[in-house]
Amino acid sequence: MPSVSNRLNSFTESVIRRMTRIANTYGAINLSQGFPDFDPPAELIEALKRAADKGPHQYEITWGSQKFREALAKKQSKFMGISIDPDKEIVVTCGSTEAMMVAMMSACNPGDKVIVFSPFYENYVADTILCGAEPIYVPLHPPTFEFDREELIKAFEKRPKALILCNPSNPTGKVFTMEELQFIANLAQEYDTFVITDEVYEHIVMHPYKHIYFASLPGMFERTISCSSLSKTYSITGWRLGYVIAPSYIIENARKVHDFLTVGAAAPLQEAALAGLNMPDRYYEDLKTLYTEKRDIFLKGLDEAGLKYTTPQGAYYVMVDISEFTNGSDVEFCEWMAREVGVAAVPGSSFFRENINHLIRFHFAKKEETLIEALNRLKYLREKARKGIF
Repeated sequence: MPSVSNRLNSFTESVIRRMTRIANTYGAINLSQGFPDFDPPAELIEALKRAADKGPHQYEITWGSQKFREALAKKQSKFMGISIDPDKEIVVTCGSTEAMMVAMMSACNPGDKVIVFSPFYENYVADTILCGAEPIYVPLHPPTFEFDREELIKAFEKRPKALILCNPSNPTGKVFTMEELQFIANLAQEYDTFVITDEVYEHIVMHPYKHIYFASLPGMFERTISCSSLSKTYSITGWRLGYVIAPSYIIENARKVHDFLTVGAAAPLQEAALAGLNMPDRYYEDLKTLYTEKRDIFLKGLDEAGLKYTTPQGAYYVMVDISEFTNGSDVEFCEWMAREVGVAAVPGSSFFRENINHLIRFHFAKKEETLIEALNRLKYLREKARKGIF
């Protein structure tokens, strides 16, 4: 029989999605894969009902319905502080997962190099390899997850075609400062490099931190490919609506890639999602407050359980230190914890290029009662670890 592609040999299936299956197997509370257990805003649910009844039910324009692109351009222009042309500078995709792949394939040729900060969301390296490029890893150093300026300069000296920037960061919850972003911007200009941003948590930033859009920095829109989605902002991860925003010369290529990858995002969902894009500014302030409260509830419970962690500034993830329980496999520990404690997390090693096995990732995008139940179970983690294999 013919052999399959060898470019898949260097990465595994998604560890995050695997942990969801393990959580389901043992009936564990799923704090691994980052999706809420609460409903989207009522306005979106009602809009979805209308779209199911009245449509549209057929293909939309490949790169997104006119109404969706116009509403998205209006919203993002306001928040990003730049004027976005809905007809020339947007492609609507099937989630931010496709948006990132579209961005990578639009920017990179086989053999190009791409800077990836480590830890990273697991798709980034897979995307890089699938488009034939080579990742260059730059560590974000625990526990504050800051990058070393000299290490980043050395990475740029390898003449990368692009840098991937997740801000706010998954898995760390780090929000990059203006000084950090400007340092990256200066290097991107000096070495003529694209910056591909993943900003799906753009509106989930804890008080008092602030998200700064990389494309809004002086001279950066021209070389930035901004990727995001509606999934996290409106609690509709299953709708799979994402987008790419970039200058028209990039979007011309992005449309081609998107067209042949997926043809287009779901037409009725684009129609229904207009209710979210047209939300008043207060919605986004309330979202920050909501997730700040959820974070504080979860961190208070971790304190009571005696667990060490890094306080997230944005997104809805917490990196927890498990070094007191094991100096071995964090994968085995997470499987044991799902089975014996009833709470599922993601082993941190799946996010790091470095050999780091003492961190795991929880998420707190859950109802308060779900978080409290998970925390009640985690109170017994240390006791069960002493009795079990850990």
